[in-house]
Amino acid sequence: MLLLLAEWLQNLNPDWGWLRIFQYITFRAVMAAMTALLIGLAFGPWVINYLTSLKIGQPVRAYGVQTHLKKSGTPTMGGVLVLIGIAVATLLWFDWSNRFVWVVIVVTFGFGAVGWVDDYRKVVHKNPEGMRSREKFFWQSLIGLLAACYLAFSVSETNFVRVVELFYRWVSSGFSNELPPRADLIVPFFKTISMPLGVWGFILFSYFVIVGASNAVNFTDGLDGLAIMPVILVGSALGVFAYLTGSSVYAKYLFLPHIPGAGELLIFCAAMAGAGLAFLWFNAHPAHVFMGDVGALALGGALGTIAVITRQEIVLAIMGGIFVAETLSVMIQVSWFKYTKKKYGEGRRVFLMAPLHHHFEKKGWTETQVVIRFWIITMLLCLIGLASLKLR
Repeated sequence: MLLLLAEWLQNLNPDWGWLRIFQYITFRAVMAAMTALLIGLAFGPWVINYLTSLKIGQPVRAYGVQTHLKKSGTPTMGGVLVLIGIAVATLLWFDWSNRFVWVVIVVTFGFGAVGWVDDYRKVVHKNPEGMRSREKFFWQSLIGLLAACYLAFSVSETNFVRVVELFYRWVSSGFSNELPPRADLIVPFFKTISMPLGVWGFILFSYFVIVGASNAVNFTDGLDGLAIMPVILVGSALGVFAYLTGSSVYAKYLFLPHIPGAGELLIFCAAMAGAGLAFLWFNAHPAHVFMGDVGALALGGALGTIAVITRQEIVLAIMGGIFVAETLSVMIQVSWFKYTKKKYGEGRRVFLMAPLHHHFEKKGWTETQVVIRFWIITMLLCLIGLASLKLR
C-alpha cells in the first residue's frame, strides 16, 4: 500500500525523488520486519490479557510430561498476535499487484482459520484433542490443493494473463502433462539436475509440501519457544531464496529458476520474522502465552507455500530438519505401536514419548535445553541450506 502511495506522490511532485527508496525490496523488507516486531511488542500484553479474560487457557493432557501440568490454564491462541503482525506489515509494505504474496496470505490465513476452530474447541469444550483429525485434514487438503493447482500454472508464467492462457492451453490439449523447466523439482547441490514433475506431479507434490509443512510445525509446537524460532530462521532463509529467485541476474548466476515476482515474498518472510520475534518475547520460557494451532498451522503452511513458489522444497526439508524429525517421530511411534499391538497383543514404543522433543524431556533434558539445542540445530541446517546456493 505504501509503495502505491509513494509512486502516486512522486508523480504529483517529481522533486520528491527520495520516494524511490520504496521501490527497493530490501528496504521494504527491513521496514516490514520492524513494523511487525513493533506491532507484536505493542499489542502483545493486550492480546494476552484479552485471552486471559476470556479464560482461553491451554488444557494439558494428563498422560503427558508431568512438569507441563503447571502450564494448564496458560492463554493459548497467541498465534493471532503473529498473524496480526504479519498481515499489517505485509499489506503496508508489499506490492499489491504481486500474485505470489496474495497466494501465501490466503494459504496462511486459511490454515490459521482451521487452527482457530481447532483451538476454540479445545478451550471452549475443554477437549485437549480439538478438531477431529479427519475434519482438520479435509480443510487443510482443500486449501492445499487449491493453492497447488493455482501455483502449477502461476509459477510457470510471468503474469496473470499468461497464467490463464496456459491453463486454457492445458485444458484444450486434453490435460497434457507438461510444464516449463522452471516448474521442475530442483535438486540442491547440483547445477543442472532437476526432475520434471508435469502438471499432476506438481500439484500432488506441492499439496504434500504445503499440508505436510503445516502439520510438521504443529507437531513441533510443544515447548516454550520451540517452534517459533525455527520458523523465523527457516522463513528468513527462504526469503533469501525468494529474493534471488525473483532476480534474473542472481538466478542466472546461481543456476536457480527465475520466477518473476518471487522476490516480493521477501516482504512476507521479513514480516513473519518480525512478528515471530515479537511473539517469542512473550512465548519464551516460562511462556505467558502459547501459539496454538491457529499460529502453528498457519506458519507451517506459509513456509510450505513459499518453498513451492521458489522451487526449494528439498531445501525446506533440509533447513526444517527439526520439523521433519518431529513428524517422523510421531509417524514411527504410532505405526510401531499399532503393529506391535496387532502382532503381540501389546503396543510397544520406539520413543519414550512422541513428538521427539518429549522423548528428550523423558531422557532428562530440561525444557530450556531441548529448545535451545533444537534452535542450534536449525541454525546449522539453515546454513547448510544457504550453502546450496554456491555448492553446486
